[in-house]
Amino acid sequence: MTSPAPKERIPIASDHAGFEMKQKLEEVLKKMGYDVQDLGTNSEASTDYPDYAHPLAHEISEGDAKRGILLCGTGLGMSYVANRYPHVRAAVVWAPEIAELARKHNDANVLVLPARFLSEPEAEKILKTFLDTPFEGGRHERRVEKIERKEDIPDVSDGEIE
Repeated sequence: MTSPAPKERIPIASDHAGFEMKQKLEEVLKKMGYDVQDLGTNSEASTDYPDYAHPLAHEISEGDAKRGILLCGTGLGMSYVANRYPHVRAAVVWAPEIAELARKHNDANVLVLPARFLSEPEAEKILKTFLDTPFEGGRHERRVEKIERKEDIPDVSDGEIE
């Protein structure tokens, strides 16, 4: 008899603006069978979003986790921090359709939610769509690979790619 596959570990983090929604989404993730790692914050007291985005992005960048979830007021601050890390493709998502395309076309591996602009049911639907949607690969794979290849920046000074 083979042992069951280990649960995927999903790190999740927020600043104060995303704290309440993070707590709710942790429960959703656990019910879905994920091993949730809460990287903070632990209250609604004012905090600095980089303090929570950096550790999560580092885990994704190093391959210690495949996917992660970040929340802040607009999602923008968390995404700015996370996308500075190699191999991290953090997508600010406000609708399930965006989550689906971020996964299918961009192989997004960090979901960033704008907590001040989503209801809990909307956030839950986005989360489930993000986690259930596979990367399509194909023509999108080439594009995703180019994200990491800074040495291959095309010369567009004349308006054309050479």
